[in-house]
Parts: sequence; C-alpha cells; structure tokens
Amino acid sequence: MLANALIGLREGLEAGLVVGILIAYLRKLGRADLLPRLWIGISLAIAASLAVGAILTWGPYGLSFQAQELLGGGLSILAVALVTWMIFWMLRHARGLRGELEHQLDETLARSATGSGWGLVLLGVVAVGREGIETALFVWASVKSTGEPVLGTIGAVAGILAAVVISYLIYRGFVRINLAVFFRWTGVFLILVAAGVLAYGVGDLQEAGLIPGWGQPAFSLAAVIPPTSWYATLLAGIFNFTPEPTWAQLIAWLAYIVVTSIVFLRLSRRAPLPRGATPTAAAAEPTA
Repeated sequence: MLANALIGLREGLEAGLVVGILIAYLRKLGRADLLPRLWIGISLAIAASLAVGAILTWGPYGLSFQAQELLGGGLSILAVALVTWMIFWMLRHARGLRGELEHQLDETLARSATGSGWGLVLLGVVAVGREGIETALFVWASVKSTGEPVLGTIGAVAGILAAVVISYLIYRGFVRINLAVFFRWTGVFLILVAAGVLAYGVGDLQEAGLIPGWGQPAFSLAAVIPPTSWYATLLAGIFNFTPEPTWAQLIAWLAYIVVTSIVFLRLSRRAPLPRGATPTAAAAEPTA
C-alpha cells in the first residue's frame, strides 16, 4: 500500500506540475480561452489511463495459466523499465521542466493554422497520459505481486489525491516545496520498490517456463523472517520481499539495484542544485 501511495503521489505530482505550468503560461499569453481544449486533452489522458488499468485487471482472466504468467512477468518488467526511465528523466529535467513545456506550448500554438488551439488537446493527452499510463502499469504490477488489490488501489488513489491537493497549493502559491530533493529521495525509494517488482516478474517468467528454475532457492530466510509474520507482510507489501528467492530472482534484484544505484548517484552528483532551490515548485506558480 505504501509503495503504491508513493507511486500515486510522485506520478500525480508530476502530472499536476505539468498542468499547472501549462495553465499558467496560457494565462500569461492571454489565451485563457484555450484552457477548455487543454482540459479536454487532460480528461482523455485520464480516461486512457483508467482504460489501461481496467484492461490489465480484467483482461487476462480468459488466458491459460502459462499465458497469464508470461503476460504478468513481461508487463512487470515493462513497468520497471518505465518507472526507471521516469526516475532518471525527472532527475535530469526537473530544473528545466518549465522551459521545455513552454517551448512545446509555443510550438503547438504556432502550428495551429486557424488559431483555434486544437493541438492543445494532443499536448494535454501526451503530457498527462504518460504519467497516468505509467502509474496504471506499475500499480497493477505491484498489486499483482503483493496479492492485495484493495489495499494497493486505496494506496494509489490516496497518493493521487494528495498529489492533486499539493499541486493546487503550489499553483496558488500557498506552498513551496523543494521538489528537486523530493524527486531524488523518492527516486531512491522507488529503485528499491522496482527491484522487488522486477524479481517478482522474473519469478512469473520462471513459472511460465521461459526462464530456467535452476533448482533449489538461493537461500531461505523463513526461519528468521516467517512469511506469516507482520513484518514479512510489511516487507512484501512495500518491497515485494520473498524469504526464498530463486537464483534468477536474486541475480536480477542485485543487478538492478547495483547498476541503477550507481547511475542514479552519478547523475545526482553531476547536476547539483543550489541549496534551498525549488525550481519545479516555482515553475508551477502562476505568472499572470
């Protein structure tokens, strides 16, 4: 539940900041009349994200066990890839997010031959739909691995609602948050969560026979951390912990943690932010 809440909060905050920047810039340009077009695109993006979530939830029921495991394992690995890309994208672009979005908006308005701004619909779909689909896919993979659909869904919804409130407060200028620091620390936490989802996806592919089982589990922590204990349940719910991982799961988990952490730390050091800087928070405030 906590992992899904964090995913919902982080992705929802990204989407909220994007929407705030676009709305503020349209008002600065004196084109508030085009805001309904932007909201149409945002609404379509939300609908597409919900549709993806529904398809992932109810679509596989008619498949065979092997097909379900193949689909679940493949989508879990895809979810990890998307979340990893999102972590690094925000790490590299948080400082210049406002400028990039304003440039995209200028180009969209310039390409509109009639000046009606229908290109804003597409911009809204692309800008918000990316976060929405990533959220739907990763939350589905996390819920599938923990086996707690109700708690996982509640956590994701709570995170998204919190992101909506925070985004509005930032847009209105009531709250200032060092979002660069926020995205860095949540990035570290999500690396651990994604590693667990990756290990679970590898386990699914082993169940489907696509990856060799390689005999006995790599080790067993069942005596130290009983699977039925509350702390084992907590670790499983947050980090997809399993007391008896296979060799393939262990290798995938370690490789992902080591490689991703090294790259993350190098990128963090390469582009240090000044103390107290809040570039993304400031970008989300209305300027007109």
